[in-house]
Amino acid sequence: MTASFRDRIGIDLGRKLRLEDGIDWAARHGVRHIDVQLDTGDNAFTRFDAARAGAIRDACARHGIHLGLHTLSAVNVAEYAPLVGEAVDAYLRGYIDASALLGAQWIVVHAGFHFSADIDMRMRAGLERLQRMVAYAETKGARLLLENLNKEPADAEVHYLAHTMEEWRYYYERIDSPAFALSFTANHAHLVPEGVEGFLAAMPLDRVAEVRLADCFRNGKEEHLCPGQGDFDFPGLFRALEARGYRGYYTNAFGSLDDMLVARDSFARML
Repeated sequence: MTASFRDRIGIDLGRKLRLEDGIDWAARHGVRHIDVQLDTGDNAFTRFDAARAGAIRDACARHGIHLGLHTLSAVNVAEYAPLVGEAVDAYLRGYIDASALLGAQWIVVHAGFHFSADIDMRMRAGLERLQRMVAYAETKGARLLLENLNKEPADAEVHYLAHTMEEWRYYYERIDSPAFALSFTANHAHLVPEGVEGFLAAMPLDRVAEVRLADCFRNGKEEHLCPGQGDFDFPGLFRALEARGYRGYYTNAFGSLDDMLVARDSFARML
């Protein structure tokens, strides 16, 4: 049976709840997809053993909940410094191992960031690392989703990579694997000149597994506002994606848990 549009809208729990509590919360509210970080406290991926992971897999199966993992964008995938670069590899392998242990559907990853004077070196380092990690994911039955990140102010020292369509394409055109797909953060596209329309016209929609949602202002700064607090055209986005045949997940990533729950109903009415 095809899932309803509302059932395809998940919630980004981030680090708000212990994973087990997050699954219980999602089950109580009929949420079928949750996205979590495994970096801190009881949710740190180093804290999961086979017994705990088995109970989590059982709970997800019992409640019909799909689990997605989300790495920290603060960890620089484009790192090339000795020892530090090896630590980034270990961090990503840790997430891949945790994904296999927990039965997660995917892991959202990033392309890293640069310091303006080293863009080419950073992009090459990030691409090579992602290629290594995709090869490792293939051996573990895991799947990585590369997210388009947000722009930073023009005079900022640090800038995220893969925040424009051109940069995002640099990576995904060079990685061809069933263990690799895309996470499209629509509000990030709203911040750059090509906008959502430019991304939709250029990106390979058949490779997009998740669309992430928040409000913000056109060509503005990075914000994760609740719907209606910015000028993002959510109905237009949903119509455009669904008309093109998109049937993957959407993930609300803004405000409180209650804000994201309320928005599921609002978004369903928009379509």
